[in-house]
Amino acid sequence: MAKWVYSFGNGAAEGTASMRNLLGGKGANLAEMSSLGLPVPPGFTITTEVCTWYYDNGKSYPDTLAAEVSEALAKVGEVTKRRFGDPDRPLLVSVRSGARVSMPGMMDTVLNLGLNDQTVEALAREAGDRRFAYDSYRRFIQMYSDVVLGLDHNEFEEILEDYKSRNELTLDTEIDADAWLGIITKFKARVEEELEKPFPQDPQEQLWGAIGAVFSSWMVPRAVTYRRLHDLPASWGTAVNVQAMVFGNMGENSATGVAFTRNPSTGEKALYGEFLVNAQGEDVVAGIRTPQNITEKARQAAESSSPSLEALMPDAFAEFQSYCDRLEAHYTDMQDLEFTIEDGKLWMLQTRNGKRTAKAALKIAVDMVSEGLLSEEEAIGRVEPGALDQLLHPTIDPSAKRDIVTTGLPASPGAASGQIVFTSDAAEEARAAGRKVILVRVETSPEDIHGMHAAEGILTSRGGMTSHAAVVARGMGKPCVAGAGTLRIDYRNGVINVAGRQLKLGDTITIDGATGQVLSGQVEMLQPTLSGDFGTLMGWADKVRRMRVRTNAETPHDAKVAREFGAEGIGLCRTEHMFFEGERIIAVREMILADKEEGRRTALAKLLPMQRQDFTDLFEIMHGLPVTIRLLDPPLHEFLPKSDEELAEVAAAMGAEPELLRDRALELDEFNPMLGHRGCRLLVSYPEIAEMQARAIFEAAVAAAKTTGAPVVPEIMVPLVGIKAELDLVRQRIEAMAKAVTEETGSEIAYQVGTMVELPRAALRAAEIAQSAEFFSFGTNDLTQTTFGISRDDAASFLGTYQSRGILEQDPFVSLDQEGVGELISIAAERGRSTRPDIKMGICGEHGGDPASIGFCETVGLDYVSCSPFRVPIARLAAAQSALRNKAN
Repeated sequence: MAKWVYSFGNGAAEGTASMRNLLGGKGANLAEMSSLGLPVPPGFTITTEVCTWYYDNGKSYPDTLAAEVSEALAKVGEVTKRRFGDPDRPLLVSVRSGARVSMPGMMDTVLNLGLNDQTVEALAREAGDRRFAYDSYRRFIQMYSDVVLGLDHNEFEEILEDYKSRNELTLDTEIDADAWLGIITKFKARVEEELEKPFPQDPQEQLWGAIGAVFSSWMVPRAVTYRRLHDLPASWGTAVNVQAMVFGNMGENSATGVAFTRNPSTGEKALYGEFLVNAQGEDVVAGIRTPQNITEKARQAAESSSPSLEALMPDAFAEFQSYCDRLEAHYTDMQDLEFTIEDGKLWMLQTRNGKRTAKAALKIAVDMVSEGLLSEEEAIGRVEPGALDQLLHPTIDPSAKRDIVTTGLPASPGAASGQIVFTSDAAEEARAAGRKVILVRVETSPEDIHGMHAAEGILTSRGGMTSHAAVVARGMGKPCVAGAGTLRIDYRNGVINVAGRQLKLGDTITIDGATGQVLSGQVEMLQPTLSGDFGTLMGWADKVRRMRVRTNAETPHDAKVAREFGAEGIGLCRTEHMFFEGERIIAVREMILADKEEGRRTALAKLLPMQRQDFTDLFEIMHGLPVTIRLLDPPLHEFLPKSDEELAEVAAAMGAEPELLRDRALELDEFNPMLGHRGCRLLVSYPEIAEMQARAIFEAAVAAAKTTGAPVVPEIMVPLVGIKAELDLVRQRIEAMAKAVTEETGSEIAYQVGTMVELPRAALRAAEIAQSAEFFSFGTNDLTQTTFGISRDDAASFLGTYQSRGILEQDPFVSLDQEGVGELISIAAERGRSTRPDIKMGICGEHGGDPASIGFCETVGLDYVSCSPFRVPIARLAAAQSALRNKAN
């Protein structure tokens, strides 16, 4: 029979720290602290499985739950020598949530439960303090009404503030017992007035109301949003912890506080926290009273005149310090603790691994190795790879005020402020004039590349996490908010309308690429810093990881940045991205619009020296490291001239009539260009393109090898192959160019030819394709698109709904769909190796920088991942963690 309730307290517990999936983090750690003999108020945990049952069965409970709760409550009564609902010796409890992963402030809590008109008098008699008892009762009415009955807490704050104002009082602690009694009467009257029923007096009704409220809070919008932002599944559920109350508001010898065993901002090894005398837990975080420092050192640093806990209650402080040291050593991690001192007696209410900045995480991990608490491999697992973004990009100061205009998708991390511009040319002009700007577009295209480069950040109203704006911004290391669908961008009048507000050309805004928020005005930033701890941890990670980490780069700047971040080659050079500037785009348009091979070859001859120099630069920067170059793969619509001015430019270059070119452009226009004449299809139709690019690659390889003295072995990737014969035709042209350049230069050229697996057919026919391919690179952006049949540029309009309704747990363009797309990768890997056992395999879509997707790549046995330059450190750490997990399994 299922067990739904686990008890703890009095030096024993039915659970352990290892049971966090069942008991939640809070319940598991309360059980662990109890077993360690720490002073923990007794209580019990209702498991996360009850939460799952609750939602699967119409918000009802298992039949045996009530009996188990009653039995556990009786055990708490035996330990405390009290009875729940007893009018003379009442047991009062707190009811708190507790998911397996900490979600601070996201779910609900009720304190002082069990108080009513009778038990409050018993509490007053026992404590010898009517004021304390009535203060506790009013807190309970206010909290329970808000959390369980749905009556906003401001209803009660108005009554309270009105009383203090009329009596010229500042603090709640100045209100005496009789006054509290009068306020309680008004609180209860407000409940009855608003809800048309009295405040519940039955403790059992109170308890089950609070349990239901905690379970219900698992699905409130703030909790749903938090889980989405932190990739936490809704299926996990929350536990409920019911625990005997201890009171920090019992007078001047009582207190409550929170503390970290190390500084969560810097990682410094020093107790860090705050407390309040004569208060309950919510007072510390509510900001009504100014908390005091726990240690004397911190008080002096803050130049505070309020005494520290160390000075005020030295015995309790010394005991608390000893528990901090003991718990940190036990969990081998920085702890976040809550405590209450009731009439001089210390009680431990919570311990959990503390949230921390990336800077602190690195320092704590490295320091704990030197302190002998962790091994190097354990330290690698203590830093969240995604958190490294904080170290690589500017971030918004947590203390800064945020005037949120709207929220889009957090498409590229970092934050930036600047004046609004609507065109790429305007962005470039502003940069030349020394002004910082944010480029605002409905969506970007490859022709916006110069404006994106000039802008501090990019904001679009359309597009998803793998849209053009998102992919290019991540490659540049610039913040981007995409798909902010509430923005109405009026290019003609130079304004943005959103939620009743209007922003104009030249107005200053701030974008936060970590949260997707768009903020009005300029907001204070924190600049990134890389400490020696970063290099130390990365060195440890590099020693244990199996997969190599390459970068997606096609400019010398990106390649240099990636090398500095530890990239071990280029896994994807998108050659089409090299053609959107200056004379190049005119030559490309010439080539596309030419209706005869002769015209195309004339245009390609203009591009050859440019491409040769591009590839030479990349080979020299990589200095013998592998470089994978994808042959031209543009959806043609991205290159076709769109304005009369652009048509005239191409016509002049070709010596042709603009109207003839307009007709040719219309012929080439496609209904669905992403699945149209692109990739290897373009190379099959126009083999001269593959010849030009292959020649440029081989000539560059010869030149770079002579310059650097390092051998260059280019990997030439043929895109969008679905049929082996496509690859064979293109490969023939590549091999012919290799032979020609060898004869012309007298240099033997080593190279590999492979393909990008981005179509389901390619994955299924991998055994056959591997006969002609020496490597596979999984292009997971398009493979996801073609597997789901979803346009990645339009998916943002409905994927949020899919996630909120539980159809998808994550955006498959952000984190790899391991069940569907992942199965195709597994099939392709297995079948490709069956033909060519030594075939090299990697991933080069945006998933190459996603830690969860990297973990999947490790299980499939891929040789490398490739990602944008600023995600290289993230990928290095994630690859190391994946290798360690794989080894452990």
